[in-house]
Order: sequence, then structure tokens, then C-alpha cells
Amino acid sequence: MKSSIRTPAVAGRFYPENEDFLRLTINELQPQATPDKKKVFAAVSPHAGYVYSGEVAAETIAQIKVPETVILLGPNHTGKGVPVALSTATWEMAMGNVPVDQEIAQALLAETTYIEEDELAHRYEHSLEVQIPFLQMQQPDLSIVPITISHVSYQVLEEIGRSIANVIKRSNKEILILASSDMTHYEPRADAEKKDHYVLQKLAGMDPKALYSFVTDHRISMCGILPVTVALISSIALGATHAELVRYTDSGAATGDTEQVVGYAGVLIT
Repeated sequence: MKSSIRTPAVAGRFYPENEDFLRLTINELQPQATPDKKKVFAAVSPHAGYVYSGEVAAETIAQIKVPETVILLGPNHTGKGVPVALSTATWEMAMGNVPVDQEIAQALLAETTYIEEDELAHRYEHSLEVQIPFLQMQQPDLSIVPITISHVSYQVLEEIGRSIANVIKRSNKEILILASSDMTHYEPRADAEKKDHYVLQKLAGMDPKALYSFVTDHRISMCGILPVTVALISSIALGATHAELVRYTDSGAATGDTEQVVGYAGVLIT
């Protein structure tokens, strides 16, 4: 086990790098009246710059009773590293360093050969990093298990999902699974909304294979379909029966450009 520090890749660009300004930003993004916090198996949260998708991420995570351990699942945008890469480094963040839950990380590495320890996949990847400050605001004693997923078959996603569920069941810990994904990319708002509506319907149907097949068959540019599929497989194995949309919006709400939008959705799986 190599202990190392994973330095921020997008601090100062996707979100403020100053701790006080970051806390202020998230407080402003969160709804002022948050409902009672829910225990959820998993959630889906977007990962663009906070000016674009921060409200959706903040509103989604603010509704969750965030436990001390969160398994973070995200796409690998950089193409670096192994297909399913787990980081065991300590993550340096503006609000304080976040350790990896080594017990859960090592259990996952032992559970399936598809998950491999690899820091390269995480070095420049933003999809998990941007979620962490929202989680830290809800849970000061946060530990994470960061995993990026790319280019694997549905059968591999099934094994990873079941492996995560097995490890959670055996751990006797409260563990949240957070899947990081944006929705349709760079299409006119009407087209993006239509596609994303169908994807969210499939997600609400609690059928991971149908969700995965719909996105891949229709070539929908949802970057986190693999992590979201894994989160759904794990949640169902743990007893989840519902997926509830918290909020949907797109980048046009921030930029005014509705010809080339990226969709953002926040979903709770309970």
C-alpha cells in the first residue's frame, strides 16, 4: 500500500481554492431551508464547474445524511491509468485533507480483480474531486474510496457493483455510494432535455441493464453512465427500490446559451 498525497487538479478553476470562499460558495449554492436529511444507498451528482452545476450538486448532497465513508465512482475523462482505478492516496483539499478508508479500499481490491490500485487515473481527473467539498460540508470526518471507471463491459460493471455491495454488507459501516455524472453534452436544450428525460426515466425504473443499454444504444453523451450503472447495481443488491430526481438543469441556465448545453441531474437512490 503506497501512501501518497493526491494534489488538487481543478481547484481555482472548477471551484474556489480558498477555504473561506469555498465554504461561502457552497453555503450560497445550498438551499436555505434543507429538508430532513435522508439515509440513502447512493446518489448521482454532476461534476462541472460550480457556476454551472454547483446548485444541483449542493441541493442533492444537502439532502443526504452523509456517513463518514463515501465510495466515490466517476468517469475517467483523461484516459490515463487502468480501466477501474482505485486511489489509496490522501486527497489534499481546500477544506482539509481527506483520507481514503483503507479498510474498505483493501476489501474492494481483495473482492474483485477488476478494481486495481492506480493513482495515474486520478491525478488530473476532476469528476470525483469536485464532489468532495460538498461532502465535507455535511460530514467533517469524511473518508473516501475514490474509483474511476472507463471502457469496461456491462458484465464487468455487474461484478464491480456486486463486489461493492458485498464489501458494504460485510463492513458493518454506514457507507454512501456517490456516482459522478453529467448528462447529455453540447446539444440544443430541447434535444438534451428529451434525451435526459428518458435516461432519468430508465434510472427511476431501477433496471441497470435497461439504463445502460438505453444510453449506449442511443449514443447518449452521458459521461458517467458506467459509474451510475455500478451505483444502481450496488444499491439494488443492498435493498434499494426507488430513484428520486432532486433537480435537473443545464449549463444554459448559467450561460444563456441554449444551443449547446450540458445537462445536470441530482438523484437519490433509496
